[in-house]
Amino acid sequence: MKPKCVLLLGWTWSVALGVSAASGAADSPIVRIGEGSYTKQRPEGAKGPPALFHRGPNLRAKVPSNDWWSSLLWSSNTFAHFPHPLAVKVERSGLRVAYPANITANKAGIFGAMPGGTNDFIIAHSAAALFKDFEVDGASDWFVTVQFRDGASGLRLSYGHGSPFVYGTCEGGAPRVVFAKAPSVWSGANSATLGITVNGRHYGLFAPTSAKWRGSNVLTCDDAKYFSVAALPDNKPETLALFGRHAHAHITDTRVSWRYDQPTATLTTRYQFTTEAREGTEAGTLFALYPHQWRNTSNVLLPLSYNSVRGVMKLAAGSEFTTEMKFPGVLPALPKTAGMDSTKIDALLQSDFAKPVNVNGDTYWAGKQLGKLATAIPIAEAHGLTARSQALRAPLRAAVESWFTATATNGQPKAKGLFAYDERVGTLIGYPASYGSDTELNDHHFHYGYFIKAAAEIARHDPGWGGAQRYGALVKLLVRDMVSPQRDDPMFPFLRCFDPYAGHSWASGHARFADGNNNESSSEAMNAWCGMILFAEATGDKELRDFGIYLFTTEMNAIHEYWFNVHGDNFPTNYPASVTTMAWGGKGANATWFSADPQMVHGINFLPLHGGSLYLGLYPDYVEKNYRALVSEFGSDQFKNWPDVTWMYRALNNPADAARLFAMADPQQKIEDGNTRANVAHWIGSLQSLGRPERSVTADSPIYAVFQNGPTRSYTAYNFGSTPRIVKFSDQHALKVPPRAWATESTAKLPGSPDQ
Repeated sequence: MKPKCVLLLGWTWSVALGVSAASGAADSPIVRIGEGSYTKQRPEGAKGPPALFHRGPNLRAKVPSNDWWSSLLWSSNTFAHFPHPLAVKVERSGLRVAYPANITANKAGIFGAMPGGTNDFIIAHSAAALFKDFEVDGASDWFVTVQFRDGASGLRLSYGHGSPFVYGTCEGGAPRVVFAKAPSVWSGANSATLGITVNGRHYGLFAPTSAKWRGSNVLTCDDAKYFSVAALPDNKPETLALFGRHAHAHITDTRVSWRYDQPTATLTTRYQFTTEAREGTEAGTLFALYPHQWRNTSNVLLPLSYNSVRGVMKLAAGSEFTTEMKFPGVLPALPKTAGMDSTKIDALLQSDFAKPVNVNGDTYWAGKQLGKLATAIPIAEAHGLTARSQALRAPLRAAVESWFTATATNGQPKAKGLFAYDERVGTLIGYPASYGSDTELNDHHFHYGYFIKAAAEIARHDPGWGGAQRYGALVKLLVRDMVSPQRDDPMFPFLRCFDPYAGHSWASGHARFADGNNNESSSEAMNAWCGMILFAEATGDKELRDFGIYLFTTEMNAIHEYWFNVHGDNFPTNYPASVTTMAWGGKGANATWFSADPQMVHGINFLPLHGGSLYLGLYPDYVEKNYRALVSEFGSDQFKNWPDVTWMYRALNNPADAARLFAMADPQQKIEDGNTRANVAHWIGSLQSLGRPERSVTADSPIYAVFQNGPTRSYTAYNFGSTPRIVKFSDQHALKVPPRAWATESTAKLPGSPDQ
């Protein structure tokens, strides 16, 4: 079978579907893909995903797990989920809707949870007091549709990120809105359009112009086959009129697309809404932009907004909007700079790898060991330690190829150290699994990102290894499991773990929590996207590279807004912490799943640190704030757990102090399992010379970084190609980079010069 090309947002994504079963048995579970293979059968005794619930026949073929609304599919019970600015919950009587406008905070986090009881109201049906069941009838990029049915009585409701509306159609009866107590009606009593207030929050109810709402604590609209309700920013008549003009343009599809302009390092993301006019001619809708969107758009915003756990959401009107963001570049490793002691780095590498790394664990812990090797190899190479880099490259390659092969040396299926495809739900699971990566489809981007980063390092020296006929097809299979860019991928759901509207990934496959889905280690997500960029650049795959840049740049902006609050205006003023370490649908938590130790609470969003981690230092004042908060919370700068992670973070703003902490530490002190002392020394030494990451300057190559150290600006880039190239920077500096090597230059940039 020839490779299939699928249209992807203006590009094509070539998918190697020319796989074959293992020779000798047509029914063999082993599927060969290039020189790699996976199995269609789980190892004996291994666990897989649970049963599905509430899946309607109109839902796309492969299950969209790891989304903000995934609990609808992955549980027999129902949980609140958070499209923002709304919060919703499916119940037997219908859909409970609230607008959590009162955002609260304390040292544990920022909270905008779903109110309890029936607050604010339930969208129900006049002929069905309790529905027997519901199903997910459809989903688009950030919208979902739920169908309630009981015999001839049907209620179909659609809602999604950014939309203040819930859109409904009704069969076999009339729509009903049920309140715990009668709301205050401040506009349009007994008419088609109502302005109401309940629990201090304002809403609009919109029915066909020929119908009218009647009742008190239960509002019913007879003969209304379609309707909508919306949270309103205020209770002004002109606001209700604005929403009324758009209320019957029901959103039927949402789509994201992206484009990376390499000369200007600009990522442009387009968000489109498709609507169906139930009445009138209005085709546009109203939508609220998150801070990472409105801070980076030139679209006109209305003077109306909503509160949310992510900060202020600003309202706009139309059928689409775009954002523009700058990609800051990634590197295989920071460069070696003058004054760095290569003999010391060699001694540290020898000590770091005195014992062979253990790559026989589960996909997370084995992955971290692969990441340790992949980070160390380019450091050895940058220091001219050829023998050391070759000695490290051999076990890395052997381990990755072993994981990418589903059969043992005797040709029989392996029991562990392999990937298995689950056709029923459309996912690739590595065994041994961990942290619910098998039974709950959790954390695939956290685990597989290390494998992709390792593959990128192998392909950096052997681009052919990353080709489709060798191991590249298996690498792309992992990418497609995490975040397939194809809406019609025959094996995986579109963007499984990445939420294009929220701007970040989700970790839980099932999202069965009262606060919706969650994502903790944002930095491990960035590790995956960095690995994709490096692998694509090594193998000459521009589409994959640009896709990785879309994920990296978008999630980076979300991290700066919602984890770090670098602009200072998203967290409530009474929130005492410098960071939220876990984003939930209904809150931002100052905690981890595994420890209350502030060193780990902060560090889980730093690690692993390597040449793709410089985004952490783009706002140096915030780095200082975050570090000072950690020292205060821990009570000392003599760190005990993951000290290396904190030293490296410290170096992004104050490398001299980081060097002091590193030098005075016990050489036998345990460091984070996925890190090496050589990486710490190289990172700190490089930043001592180069200075802080500089975000105001970009390059026409994605493999670059810029630094500022007083009046001196330094430029560095790596060239994956086989011929020299000139990298041009936005401040007019040009850097000649030899093939498969780094180049670094420094120049004085006086304060007040035109490019400052």
